[in-house]
Amino acid sequence: MNTNPRLSGVFSPVITPYTDDRRQTAAMLVRHSRWLLGQDVGLAVFGTNSEANSLAVAERMHLLDALFEAGVPGDRMMPGTGCCALADSVELTRHAVAHGVGGVLMLPPFFYKGVSDDGLFASYAEVIERVADPRLRIYLYHIPQVSQVPISLALIERLLAAYPGVIAGIKDSSGDWANTSAMLERFQPQGFDVFAGSETYLLATMRAGGVGCITATGNVNPGAIARLYRTWQQPDADAQQAELDALRATFMKFPMIPALKAAVAMFSGDAGYAAVRPPLMRLDSQQNTDLLAALRAREFSMPGL
Repeated sequence: MNTNPRLSGVFSPVITPYTDDRRQTAAMLVRHSRWLLGQDVGLAVFGTNSEANSLAVAERMHLLDALFEAGVPGDRMMPGTGCCALADSVELTRHAVAHGVGGVLMLPPFFYKGVSDDGLFASYAEVIERVADPRLRIYLYHIPQVSQVPISLALIERLLAAYPGVIAGIKDSSGDWANTSAMLERFQPQGFDVFAGSETYLLATMRAGGVGCITATGNVNPGAIARLYRTWQQPDADAQQAELDALRATFMKFPMIPALKAAVAMFSGDAGYAAVRPPLMRLDSQQNTDLLAALRAREFSMPGL
């Protein structure tokens, strides 16, 4: 049985550095991960904004090994392990659980569209049965605008009934508050933990009984997002939420992943963080200039990076 505390709080899908040297890539990932942990933000490595689906299975395993070798605590990690190929999901999940992670974030198999809940149930069930480890906790990853494979309320109900304790929660990145609210109302009382898919819904999620958020901009604004998580019951919570929304809107004027990586490169002084893997492209010089100007206008900083 997984004896780690249930995961909660703010998690970031940590940006993945890309270099020609695996050791340098791992060292840069460790550096950024340590900074996030120091800002009270956990690590959802190999998420969407980590460019996870541009990483090979062996690359993900190597980087996870590097994080653990650097002393990163497993109970602050929720690595993404959901792939199109069942065997890949099993291998990554088994590897992560062996390291003692607090949970894994699992996309549904997303290449085939229009699949049934029966098919999705069978896929998740097969992973659980093959991994066969009582420490396993799965957090479902609902991002239908990207995957085009939604995780329905009916599917959640069925998985919870079949695998209580193993199906631990969800990241709802649909951007549909009615859907998040329904998950909170129906399943949170059963111990199914709901994370908002961005800080935009953090305050609303906490007020409705949720446990936090997993958000791209946790890479660049971790301290402020974590502060709202900790102080959501304080009188200034709505003002904090408005500030978070304004900064997120600044980044959303640009391609999100390249913009996040550009900001980390700018404020860390290490241009290597700006690299992305095709088919994504890094910001061009004008976009970099515009992003930096917009951030300076907001007096934005990344202290300690």
